[in-house]
Amino acid sequence: MKFLMMVYSDDTLLQELPAGEFETRMKGCFEHADELQAEGKLLGSQQLEHPVTARSVRVRDQRASVVDGPFAETKEYLAGFNLIEAADMDEAMRIAMSFPWAQTGCIEVRPVRDMDMVRQRVGAPAAA
Repeated sequence: MKFLMMVYSDDTLLQELPAGEFETRMKGCFEHADELQAEGKLLGSQQLEHPVTARSVRVRDQRASVVDGPFAETKEYLAGFNLIEAADMDEAMRIAMSFPWAQTGCIEVRPVRDMDMVRQRVGAPAAA
């Protein structure tokens, strides 16, 4: 079963880390990710640029509204994600807790819907 681990960061907590700690955690995170990938547990991951670089779009009544920044004003922001394979939510949560970013933000773990099943249910052709 696939799970998306969305990594949220809090700049205030990150700035409070001792000098060099961010780099140490990041290096450890890459090493851990490489281990998970070798085990077939990590399917993909990416970091996102800071929210100040984001734009959000909403379309209402055929009119588009584009605004700078993230979707909502919050202290924590989406900083990256990992797509993992796990037997169940319990294993996915254990994997999420093993990443250091849970200490300076939040890691939301959400099951990924099987899009092939959705395609079949709604009568859409199979993906190429």
